[in-house]
Amino acid sequence: MKIIRAELKDLPVLSPLFDAYRVFYEQPSDEKGAAAFLKERLQREESIVFIGYEKEKAAGFVQLYSTFTSLGMQRAYILNDLFVHPSCRQKGIGKALMHIAFQFCESEGAKFVTLQTAKDNKTAQTLYEKVGMQRDTKFYSYFKSLT
Repeated sequence: MKIIRAELKDLPVLSPLFDAYRVFYEQPSDEKGAAAFLKERLQREESIVFIGYEKEKAAGFVQLYSTFTSLGMQRAYILNDLFVHPSCRQKGIGKALMHIAFQFCESEGAKFVTLQTAKDNKTAQTLYEKVGMQRDTKFYSYFKSLT
């Protein structure tokens, strides 16, 4: 297994994975839109993406967005997206991507890494707990759709 930090030149292998990730979350397939979205994030340096390869095949990715903690007065990261292609699951790729994401965040002096997952995504929850993440019991998460 090999993990690289994604660059613009990696869009042809990253975009199909990102599109499959969106389809997993019941969004319509839109590989051109996925490529445009990722290109903009990478060009503007608005996200950090790592791609995991298994035998030369792009098998999964993790995407981080930078934010800040006002109380901690430090940088923090949102682990917004983690996806492993179904044919590559149960091989440690998700766990390896999580670890590289944590290492990157630590190297940037981040206070913490946070993420959200669906309540019924037990497989992901098991992985997150295995790599040391803790479920938040102090705060509720709210959101308001603006479209």
